[in-house]
Amino acid sequence: MNMITAVKTVLGKYATFEGRAARPEYWWWILAMVILFAILGVVDGAFIAPLMGFEPFQKEAGQPLSLLASLGLLLPNLALAVRRLHDTDRSGWWLLIGLIPIVGSLVLLVFYILPGTQGQNRFG
Repeated sequence: MNMITAVKTVLGKYATFEGRAARPEYWWWILAMVILFAILGVVDGAFIAPLMGFEPFQKEAGQPLSLLASLGLLLPNLALAVRRLHDTDRSGWWLLIGLIPIVGSLVLLVFYILPGTQGQNRFG
């Protein structure tokens, strides 16, 4: 799997919380999101901020394009995270452990890094 295939797969399953997502699909998507938001941050700071009457990269200008992208990609990100947990034979409810400061995020990171179960599991 490559980045383009992963992005097409995740966007094709925009709000599908069923099934499984392998490690490459998850991590290629994460890399694509890092690249996208880095580009949007530069565009927001260099072009959108001056259009709104601020100095380039002024903190008070905000990042409207990044905000819109975050809202538009919220469901695919949640759905992919749930499918990745399913691949490790865990319920999507494990996402709630991320609400525990620091420890919850580390636990989820470990789950995302672990290999998925071989063959069928209860999620497909």
